[in-house]
Amino acid sequence: MTQALAPIPAPTPEEFEESRMGLLDHLSELRDRMIWIVAALSIGTIISFLFVTPLLQFITAPVGTKLQALGPTDTIGIFFKVGFASGAVFAMPILVYQIVAFIAPGLYPHEKRSLLILMPGIMVLFFTGAAFAYFIMLPVAVGFLQNFLGTVIKQEWTIDKYIGFVTRIVFWIGVFFETPLVIAFMARIGLVNGPQLLSYWRQAIVIISVIAAIITPTVDPVNMAIVMGPLILLFFMGVGLAYILYKPRAPRNLDEMDWGGGDDSGDDDGDDDE
Repeated sequence: MTQALAPIPAPTPEEFEESRMGLLDHLSELRDRMIWIVAALSIGTIISFLFVTPLLQFITAPVGTKLQALGPTDTIGIFFKVGFASGAVFAMPILVYQIVAFIAPGLYPHEKRSLLILMPGIMVLFFTGAAFAYFIMLPVAVGFLQNFLGTVIKQEWTIDKYIGFVTRIVFWIGVFFETPLVIAFMARIGLVNGPQLLSYWRQAIVIISVIAAIITPTVDPVNMAIVMGPLILLFFMGVGLAYILYKPRAPRNLDEMDWGGGDDSGDDDGDDDE
């Protein structure tokens, strides 16, 4: 008589932290995080107000001339716009930390460790992308726009349009430079993997083209290529990291999660797994 083989037990998912929070606890923590974010933005903006003049000189340097303000209150609006934008940059480390600290309790311990390790890299890549946009992309775009139809049109730019144009380019290029680390984190927690991402490379290039067209202030192929080239390279860097860092994800046990309502019913530890 043959002996029946015992079934191989399925791998158990990694347990969540013991300090699970209910809905009201989450809302309370969200309020505290928002207070920190608003305080950091306020302090950064106030500090930036002291340096608006040199900041404006730095931002308008690629133009090579003074820009004009058409309305009597345009300069006041530019003062606050530049102060708030630079204040957000100064407060960026605190903003990123507060966002990460809010979502961290919902992650497994290894996911939390991966996210904390990536935090410095996220900041470095953001500022690297902003520097690339200002020092490399912006001079090319400004030079092209100043000379386009220059024989028949006199270029006299207004300060409000130029500031909006610069902040849009610098901010979004900085954000998209974080793509490799975002993909690496998603691969580490098992949401995506290298072969899966690589199979969508054509769709990714189309999406990058659309993003470059939105960010780029011109329709000429030179400026489009300046934006598309780094974004495509960043995507494939992310694919390479996904190949290296991918880790299969264990399914979450929703019975272990506290949704903030009713009595705890998680005392039975799954007696059905016999």
